[in-house]
Amino acid sequence: MSKIFEPLTLRGVTLRNRFALSPMCQYTATDGHASDYHAVHYGRFALGGFGLLMVEATAVSPEGRISHGDLGLWDDAHIQGLSRIAAFAKAYGATPGIQIAHAGPKASIQRAFEGNGPLDEGDAARGEHPWAVVSPSARPVAEGWLVPGALDANGIAKVRSDFVASARRALRAGFDVLELHYAHGFLLNAFLSPLTNDRSDEYGGTFENRIRLPLEIAREVREVWPQDKPLFVRLSAVDGSSSGWTIEDSVAFATALKAVGVDVIDCSSGGFGVYEYPSGYGFQVPFAAQIRREANIGTMAVGMINDPRQAEAVIASGQADLVALGHAALRDPHFPLHAQQTLGAVSPGAAYADWNIQAGWWLDHRANKLLELGPWAPTVNSAANGHKQ
Repeated sequence: MSKIFEPLTLRGVTLRNRFALSPMCQYTATDGHASDYHAVHYGRFALGGFGLLMVEATAVSPEGRISHGDLGLWDDAHIQGLSRIAAFAKAYGATPGIQIAHAGPKASIQRAFEGNGPLDEGDAARGEHPWAVVSPSARPVAEGWLVPGALDANGIAKVRSDFVASARRALRAGFDVLELHYAHGFLLNAFLSPLTNDRSDEYGGTFENRIRLPLEIAREVREVWPQDKPLFVRLSAVDGSSSGWTIEDSVAFATALKAVGVDVIDCSSGGFGVYEYPSGYGFQVPFAAQIRREANIGTMAVGMINDPRQAEAVIASGQADLVALGHAALRDPHFPLHAQQTLGAVSPGAAYADWNIQAGWWLDHRANKLLELGPWAPTVNSAANGHKQ
C-alpha cells in the first residue's frame, strides 16, 4: 500500500489520501464573491482525486484583499458561492478546506496577471482604485508601494474579530478544514518577522511580542471552530533572510500554536523580497520535517514537488503528513489519480476504480480496447488515420 494513499484522520475529519491542493489565488472574484469559474476550477480537483481541497486566500475584510479579484468572507453574502465549492468537493470524496487571510502591506495591488504591483492609472481607468493598507509598522513593501498605516489598538482588535467572523462563515459554508494565512509577507507574517515589525509596544520587539497577535487569533479562532474539525496555519518557515525569522523561530511558534489547538503547519517560506536558501526540488520539505520532528505537530510539505515518487517519499520517510501541490496541480488536476497508476496503488483490472464513475466507466472501456489492440506504432500507410496494420 502506497503511504501517500493511506487515509489521514485529523480530529473528526478523515482525508481519503495525503494529497492536498495548495491554495492558489485566481484573482477572479467580483466584490469577494465566488463565481461559476471558481466552482468549475475547484471542482476539477475534487474529481482529480485530491484528499484535501484548499480554497485560495480568502480575505477577512475588504481592506485585507490582495487585489480587487480576491475571494472574501467578510460578508454573509459570500457564503452561498463558497458553499457550492464545499458541497461539490464532499460529493466527490474530497475534504473542503479554505484559507482565510489579510494581505496587510501587500494589499491593494494588481492581479498577478495584470502586473502584480501597485495599482496605477490604467487600473483606475477600469474603475479599480487603491485603498488604504495597514501593517504592524508604517513601512512599505518596496519603493513605489503604498505606505501602510501602523495598526493601533482598535485596528488590531478589528483584525482579530474579522478572522473570527470569517471562521464562523467558513463553517456555515460547509468547510471541514480551516487554514490561517501567516506567510508570504502578508499581515500576520509581517507581525512575526523582525524585518517588518519594529513596534515598541506589546506586539513588537521580542519574539514573544511578535507572535502575540497571530497566537491570539489562532486561539480565538480555535474557540469558534468546532473541536472535531482541524485548524491549519500556513507559515513562512523562514523569511528568506538570515537576519529575519528562522526555522528555530518556526519550531518555537509551532509549539505555541499546537498548545492553542492548531493541528497542522503548512510549511512555505519567503515573502520579503530576498531568499538566501536553496530553492530546488522539494526545497521546503526539510522545513516541514524539522517542524514536525521538533514541535511534534502535523505538517504539510509544499514547493517543487512534481513527481508522484517524490511525493510518496516525503510521506513514507515521515517528513510530513500531507503533500500540497500547486503548479503541478494546475498542470494536471488529476495528479493523484495518475499517481495511483505510477505508484502501482491500484488493484489489477481496476485502474480507474477511484475516478468519478462518469469518467471511470469510459476509461475502463478504453483500457480494455487498448489491451486488445496492443501498443500503437506508426506505419507508412496508416500513420494518418491510426489504423493498425
